[in-house]
Amino acid sequence: MRKIIIGVMGPGGKATAVDLKNAYELGKLIAQAGWVLLTGGRNVGVMNAASQGAKSVNGLTVGILPDANQQTISEAVDIAIFTDMGNARNNINVLSSNVVIACGLGAGTVSEVALALKGNKQVILLSDDKQSKVFFHNLSPENIYVVESAEEAIATAKAILNTD
Repeated sequence: MRKIIIGVMGPGGKATAVDLKNAYELGKLIAQAGWVLLTGGRNVGVMNAASQGAKSVNGLTVGILPDANQQTISEAVDIAIFTDMGNARNNINVLSSNVVIACGLGAGTVSEVALALKGNKQVILLSDDKQSKVFFHNLSPENIYVVESAEEAIATAKAILNTD
């Protein structure tokens, strides 16, 4: 049986304290659901916090890295995939995920959300940025879900995937 992969995308160095807290909780809840966590794999921001959360409960983590630099891998990533593709790796991130959760927003995250919507993927937005919620909802109301907490994000993912 194929594993469910949940992509958690979010800002790196510019992640807020709230983004980091939410990402850690998302990673933990994803692992507890028995899903695989996929992130950008680096040792900063949302991708690192989500990976750490998943590892805290022995979850499986995959990192899709933008380059070949082994110094930037999160120590909480089990499987590191080096793309040497820069931001083009964002498309791999979203297309490899059954559901994408955007935790906070930065320029890279916005590109991942847009690529996910273009690929007809379901995207869950966990952000306090009201303008971005409206913008993305208007782009693809059938594929955007706006949530207020990590727990609500996981409940929404379960509903999308028809799992419980």
